[in-house]
Amino acid sequence: MLTTNPFDLPDANGDKLREECGIFGASGSEGAAALVALGLHALQHRGQEAAGITSFDGAEFHTHRAMGHVAGNFDSPAIIGQLRGNVACGHVRYSTTGETALRNVQPLYADLASGGFAIAHNGNISNAMRLRRDLVRRGSIFQSTSDTETIIHLVATSNYRTFVDKFIDALKRVEGAYSLIVMTPEGMIACRDPLGIRPLVMGKLDDAIIFASETVALDVVGATFVRSIDPGELVIVKGSEVSSHRPFAPTEPRPCIFEYVYFSRPDSISEDRSVYTVRKEIGAQLAIESPVDADLVIPVPDSGTPAAIGYAQQSGIPFELGIIRSHYVGRTFIQPNNEVRHLGVKLKHNANRALIKGKRVVLIDDSIVRGTTSLKIVQMMRDAGAAEVHMRIASPPTRHSCFYGVDTPERGKLLAANMNIDEMNSYIQADSLAFVSIDGLYKALGEANRSDTRPSHCDACFTGDYPTMLTDHDDVASVDQFALLAERVS
Repeated sequence: MLTTNPFDLPDANGDKLREECGIFGASGSEGAAALVALGLHALQHRGQEAAGITSFDGAEFHTHRAMGHVAGNFDSPAIIGQLRGNVACGHVRYSTTGETALRNVQPLYADLASGGFAIAHNGNISNAMRLRRDLVRRGSIFQSTSDTETIIHLVATSNYRTFVDKFIDALKRVEGAYSLIVMTPEGMIACRDPLGIRPLVMGKLDDAIIFASETVALDVVGATFVRSIDPGELVIVKGSEVSSHRPFAPTEPRPCIFEYVYFSRPDSISEDRSVYTVRKEIGAQLAIESPVDADLVIPVPDSGTPAAIGYAQQSGIPFELGIIRSHYVGRTFIQPNNEVRHLGVKLKHNANRALIKGKRVVLIDDSIVRGTTSLKIVQMMRDAGAAEVHMRIASPPTRHSCFYGVDTPERGKLLAANMNIDEMNSYIQADSLAFVSIDGLYKALGEANRSDTRPSHCDACFTGDYPTMLTDHDDVASVDQFALLAERVS
């Protein structure tokens, strides 16, 4: 019997870290908006809440933004026809800051003294609240609750003369993670934060320059991969001219390691590594570190599949599809009461009963966040007649919140922040539970282990080792501590 607990969520999809956002830009392509729409289709997994495209025809900017998926909002020839011009950028969104509302859907657009300015952002500005307060005191009027709008106001109020210098000035005042595609009447700019936490790549399609969050979007539109945008680099495209600028002091990059675990599509290449191959290697490391005597290796689809293949190949235990996923269940399914809500997972996943009955199974998933889905899937295996159910997770325990563009629950709602492994195993009611180690995760990337002095990736959600300042978080914590002290004094 499932009972209410502090980790419950209102829907069956809430036990995953939500993808951040996806961005795509094209410069120098006739009918650029249609190309951007196609690229956004390939990035839909990164944000399924809303989508938007802005184009420029040499005289005017044109924008269409909508709640929901790319399909249905950008399939109409009439809508694409309104987005005229050979320069365009687009965005798929899952909100990590700001409310779910059309005013927060990107690209955001503003008329500045220098002309039109459109921006699409993947990431999170970790000092946006403090910057926003300062800007409002100085007279700025915000039209959204998105952290991205902070960049627009910083550009608008910069004292530098040229737009590029204003933009660089703005970026030097923000903290956190960002990959940006910006459009102005003069051209397109693509850039990454100095640590390269969020991904961004460049490609070429005939004479057009393409930017995208992942290489899979280049593949889908038929573009050739050129290279990744380097951490801290600005690439400026003006007509047929492409130039690179590096305004930040060089530092060792820290790209997000969770791109390999879950966020990126497995057919993407990230930092010169195949995401699919890395996920298989994570599964192999998991089999080496946490073997189990079992009959079947079963992935929790779809994100657990490559790691399950790696686990099966390393262990010699047969790989089977013991859970069948429905691909026709949206995130907005209405669940009117608790009883129906708890059945929601069965709409998305169902046990392959004939395969599972009487078998000792190893379930492979990419992560455990609150643990509610793991609990339900373990129970699903038992209901299907599994003799034993062992859970293996292709990432270390998620013990810390992310502040860089991933919608992580507050730390108090993360299962691994509140329980040790044995307690987590008891909670999900498995026969055993194990996670790949942090060193095992780095070995899957081809590194000997994680460096304690300077790790090569941002792994803060596992280790708590945040690579940047967290000004807004620290401000809130200070206010909370002051309020607690005041309460004690009174």
